[in-house]
Parts: sequence; structure tokens; C-alpha cells
Amino acid sequence: MSLIAFSGSSRAQSQTTDIARSDEKILVAYFSCTGTTAKVAEAIAQAVGGSLYRIVPSRPYTPADLDRNDKLSRSSVEMADENARPALGGETLDPEDYDVVFLGYPIWWNVCPRPVNTFLEQHDFSGKTVIPFATSGSSSIVNSIKQLKKLYPEIEWEEGRLCNGSAKQAGDWARQIIE
Repeated sequence: MSLIAFSGSSRAQSQTTDIARSDEKILVAYFSCTGTTAKVAEAIAQAVGGSLYRIVPSRPYTPADLDRNDKLSRSSVEMADENARPALGGETLDPEDYDVVFLGYPIWWNVCPRPVNTFLEQHDFSGKTVIPFATSGSSSIVNSIKQLKKLYPEIEWEEGRLCNGSAKQAGDWARQIIE
């Protein structure tokens, strides 16, 4: 994973779009360090009229932390440890407020980043419909979904999608999923 640009604030961001496409309350929760997944999440939230929630680590990742070629970088160390659960910061979230959750993340080492695991373990999404979406330079989403289903069987997982195309394509896909 090479880092082209590091962007985003260290605070969670919540917003509700004004385009409601469903009777269900929709959350678009995402983890993004470089802004790529954030752009997709924003397009999905707008397309489905969902609330946007950024999963924020308590200590932001630096470009050096994201150097996958450095075995001692923070992300490399975390991803080598299946039990690593980095602390999160940001705003509070009540999953009871939502019926459907779109969950976005970049693919790291063929799975979701450990902060996503922390997020899922800190919130009760049992019985909720969760629809994963991911961005990646080279990996598919298949293995990450398989791992999520194994780790969190109480969640009702829907088929996910790798969203490497345009933000508009991601929004169109999300809108079709909930209609």
C-alpha cells in the first residue's frame, strides 16, 4: 500500500443528507486514511440519504505508519496481529438509531484494517443489515467479507462490493441495494 496523499481530520464527521431513498434509517460508517474510501462513503451516503460516520483511530495514522513495505510500521505490526484492536476516538454512535449500515474500508493485507474490527466490537450490530464496501489497489473484497462473517456471525451481512470505480458508480450500486 503506497500512500499518495494523507488527508482528513482526526475527528469523526457525521452528517445527514437530505435525499431519503428508503423508509429505513441508514448509516454509512467508514474508515479512511488517505481519503479514497471517504469519497466513496460520501457518495453512498448522498445516494441513499444516509448518515455519514467516520471511524477515527484515537491516534491518527501518519504516512510512515501506513508504509506496508516497512515490517515495523504501525499498520504492518497491527495487521500481523489478528488480535490487535487500535483504540478509537471520534464521536459517539448509537447503532439502535439505524436499520442498515454500509461499512467502508480500504483493503489492508487482504482484509479490513484493525480499526474496523475495533469499531464492530465496540458497537452492537447484531440483527442489523450490514453491507460492506471497500477500496483497494490490488485486492478483492472477498477475503475481507469472509473474515468479517466468521468474526461477527451475529451480524446480517449482505453481499459487499469493491468500489474502485467512480463515486457515482458506488452511489448507483448503493441505491440499487436498498431499493
